[in-house]
Amino acid sequence: MEFGRKLRELREEKHLSQGDIEKKTGLLRSYTSRVETGMTVPSIETLEKYAYALGIPLYRFFTNGEAVSAPKIRATNGQSTWPVGAKQQRELRQFAKAFKRMDKRRQKLLLQLAQKMAIRRTTNLRAFHRRLKPGKPFSKFRY
Repeated sequence: MEFGRKLRELREEKHLSQGDIEKKTGLLRSYTSRVETGMTVPSIETLEKYAYALGIPLYRFFTNGEAVSAPKIRATNGQSTWPVGAKQQRELRQFAKAFKRMDKRRQKLLLQLAQKMAIRRTTNLRAFHRRLKPGKPFSKFRY
């Protein structure tokens, strides 16, 4: 997968320079240049930073810009199987349809990405809860 080419396309689509990306992500301009030329493959965390800076969902790096329409997600008694709001349901439907159109290799890559993100999140939450002590206010902790 060519993340560099996709990154450059998305960056230019938003009319941003590599310097703008540097300011928004904290990643050096030279690093972004190496990613865009294919000399460096970014980590999952780096892709998250780029997606945030570009104001796009992370899955856009894995799609070809095709319009994504949502499949039906099964519901029980008129309620979603996941406790989410209407906006999240639309996004989940779009994601499910895009996932269905991917080949097996890309599906596997995306699932591995999600696993790493989930592990990182649970690790961060555990560390946060370890720092909390009964009776101490949240404001004493730096996040």
